Amino acid sequence: MAPQSAFRVALLVSFSVLLTVVLGFGLPALLNAIMRLLGLPETSVTECIVVIYAAFVLYVATPRFPRGSVEVKGKAVLITGCDTGFGLSLAKHLHTLGYTVFAGCLLKDKEGEGAKELEEFHSDRMKVVQLDVCSDEQVKNAVEYIKGNLEDSQRGLWAVVNNAGVSTFGEVEFTSMDTYRQVSEVNLWGTIRVTKAVLPLIRRAKGRVVNIASMYGRMGNRLRSPYCVSKYGVEVFSDCLRYEMKTWGVKVSIIEPGNYIVATGILTRDIVATTANKLWDEAPAEVKEDYGKSHFEQYMALMRSYCNSGEKDMTPVLDDIADAIGSKRPYTRYSPMEPHWWIRMQVMTHLPGALSDLLYF
Repeated sequence: MAPQSAFRVALLVSFSVLLTVVLGFGLPALLNAIMRLLGLPETSVTECIVVIYAAFVLYVATPRFPRGSVEVKGKAVLITGCDTGFGLSLAKHLHTLGYTVFAGCLLKDKEGEGAKELEEFHSDRMKVVQLDVCSDEQVKNAVEYIKGNLEDSQRGLWAVVNNAGVSTFGEVEFTSMDTYRQVSEVNLWGTIRVTKAVLPLIRRAKGRVVNIASMYGRMGNRLRSPYCVSKYGVEVFSDCLRYEMKTWGVKVSIIEPGNYIVATGILTRDIVATTANKLWDEAPAEVKEDYGKSHFEQYMALMRSYCNSGEKDMTPVLDDIADAIGSKRPYTRYSPMEPHWWIRMQVMTHLPGALSDLLYF
């Protein structure tokens, strides 16, 4: 995991200590009361829970410990979605670390800027591949290209990073079924399609599958249902795959970035304006009448405010992906995000829904 700042570590530890006090002493008292009502003997419930939760605090809140690194030389990685954002930066980063990179670009055949930038490396270890993750034909062709360009095809492909994705927004009643299908086709089905195609090569290498999900793969939010649905799917697909691949020695990791809108440019004011107009124009008359234009504009203003928010440096995400690829014992999940988002994710995934709804909605 990427090194954590002293501020983030202090904040996470403070939050965890608070939960330790609340759960370590309040929960045992409740359990003891239940035992008395049931006529069962009271045991050292308090001590047991405090010890268990203290171990949890140490695991979650402290910086990660080194777990050894694999030999990089001769290892190849396929990355999807290398036209912009995480994918473009990751391709450069892994090349710098010494990996052979197969950079899948949607716009290579159309001379996209990202593809041209990577081709200008003029390196035998940087190979740009035309790849639309929604096309069975292009995925098949990319795999054949990889097989023909591996240094040693018998060693297989060391890792695949399923990064290609799209983002959108809109309240449920304003969002068409086509939008749900289109977002999932890229974010979820694209991930599954590419993974299935390269798994024989990954298994041969006893390598890695790294899937880019999101904090919204662990918790929902207003206006983000199409995106959340697709990323929840990526999470559970990755979990199922991890269980199945254990037999083969393949490690499967999930990256759950927080808000990197500014760093990646995935959402701009122009995109918000275009999407907002489309949502309103295509909404059923009944929905427009019930919600009203003022309500709609209020939420569109909220989306515009997000365009200048979030982390500006994507280094934590790149470092976590590199760790998932290069560590001898990679983590199941990496969550590179700002402290307040990390706390929100813990609250929404561990506390009762009624409480998290009260706090955040």
